[in-house]
Amino acid sequence: MRLVFDIIVVIVGYLLGSIPFGLLIVKLKTGQDVRDVESGRTGGTNVMRAAGLPSGVATAVLDILKGAASVWIAQAVTPNVWLHVLAPLAAVIGHNYSIFLAERTETGGIRLRGGAGGAACFGGALGLWPYSILIILPVGYLVFFGVGYASVTTMSIALVATIIFAVRAGLGYGPWAYVVYGVIAEALLMWALRPNIKRLLDRTERLHGWRAQGSEPADCGQEDAQG
Repeated sequence: MRLVFDIIVVIVGYLLGSIPFGLLIVKLKTGQDVRDVESGRTGGTNVMRAAGLPSGVATAVLDILKGAASVWIAQAVTPNVWLHVLAPLAAVIGHNYSIFLAERTETGGIRLRGGAGGAACFGGALGLWPYSILIILPVGYLVFFGVGYASVTTMSIALVATIIFAVRAGLGYGPWAYVVYGVIAEALLMWALRPNIKRLLDRTERLHGWRAQGSEPADCGQEDAQG
């Protein structure tokens, strides 16, 4: 019975992560399907392109909250620290591969769509340790406007979270299970961002921030990283 209850907690995390706030916001704002806009992802960056900055910010905030909510629910119903970690990981998976965005492929298979997981990953870290926002947010800002790549910014979220949780665990302030969250979340983000990583290696990834000034315009058909 306990195992069934634990599985339900993880499923709830996945379903929370699967809520496609970006698609809903763009549909309400413009009537468009965000999956038909540029990269086709449902995160804040692509929503911003489709419906403007306020919509993109609203999407990012809601995606962060669904990651955090998955932790809060797990913490409220069980003291099992591993479920506190598995629930937000399930939310990241749900965000990237939403059951609500299932569609048929040309070969007759099923494809699940979503974002790249950055915002949901951030939310999970926020739920595990609220003060992580004071480190992850400014570092993410510096990476985005300094390095200039949204995909690198997305991947840096889980990396910074891993470092934070490792330092806290080493000092005896938190469980090592949280470090596992950061490592697996990083792997999930990198898997979702495989096309972006390839373009980073090819030096064709879209630039943002001050580095984008004066650079050659990127192909507008390229995918960019979304939360």
